[in-house]
Amino acid sequence: MDKHNNKKWIIIYGSVAVTLIAIYYLVNLPLFSSWGHYIPFVRKLSLSLFLIAIIYLISKLVEKLIYSQNHLEGDRYNLLRIVRFLALVFSLIVAASFLFQNLYAAAVSFGLISLVLGFALQAPISSFIAWIYLILRRSYLVGDRIQIKNFRGDVVEINYLDTSILECSGDYLGNDRRSGRIVRFPNSLILREEIINYSGPLVPFIWNETAIQIAFSSDLQFVEDCLLNAAKKDFEEKYPTLHHLKSRKWEPTVYFRNNVYAWMEAVISYPVEPHDTTDRRNRILKFALPKLNEAVDRVKFPEGMSR
Repeated sequence: MDKHNNKKWIIIYGSVAVTLIAIYYLVNLPLFSSWGHYIPFVRKLSLSLFLIAIIYLISKLVEKLIYSQNHLEGDRYNLLRIVRFLALVFSLIVAASFLFQNLYAAAVSFGLISLVLGFALQAPISSFIAWIYLILRRSYLVGDRIQIKNFRGDVVEINYLDTSILECSGDYLGNDRRSGRIVRFPNSLILREEIINYSGPLVPFIWNETAIQIAFSSDLQFVEDCLLNAAKKDFEEKYPTLHHLKSRKWEPTVYFRNNVYAWMEAVISYPVEPHDTTDRRNRILKFALPKLNEAVDRVKFPEGMSR
């Protein structure tokens, strides 16, 4: 939406700037001599508004440049936020210079106001400082799946004071799908809590595992081969370009452990994208379980009174 509106706003700010600078010079004409002592005020006001229009015109041109570059979605989002914030700051400086006689008086006034507001607005100020920390440290970006305190979900918006995520799991789900609820928390939370980012910068995967219960008398090598083949087959179909790289760091593995109910567990550990954990587990099981169930003489599952 913003990308398509950029051209429109560039035209609007450009037209406003031309109009205001024209007013700045036109009021000096003899035609407006009857305005008398209002002329200096009109000139100063038109010049201030002209500068503000130019600031926002430049910000829109910079935004257009950012959209034209091949940035990651999260980086683009942060750059746009910075540009808009700087445009607001410079506009406030211009407005202050209009209201006060000079920048020194404006700076002193801002200092006194900041001192008073600093005590009254400690929480929002700490959240704003945390936003600056997020921009510099890149703890998470828009599109990342994160967990902080008891909140887990996909980042959809990083504002100056808070962050919005689409919740995963939550109170009503037992899997990693989005619950449909939006969670907003203040940015200041990242300064006192650990942040878990599932979208690591090095590889597109995290590691997950799925366990099935089998008897001690099962053919463990056969079970291991079935689970590995299922994981490899799904990886090849889901990520055909990555499959051809033959990277050992993405190879699934199987290990066995004792279950508390006297059965054995065969556990398949495999790489998965953070948003695909539930579906990938389902695909692996749908491929592996029919193969295991067919080999009734080699694999025993808990059933009947043997559960």
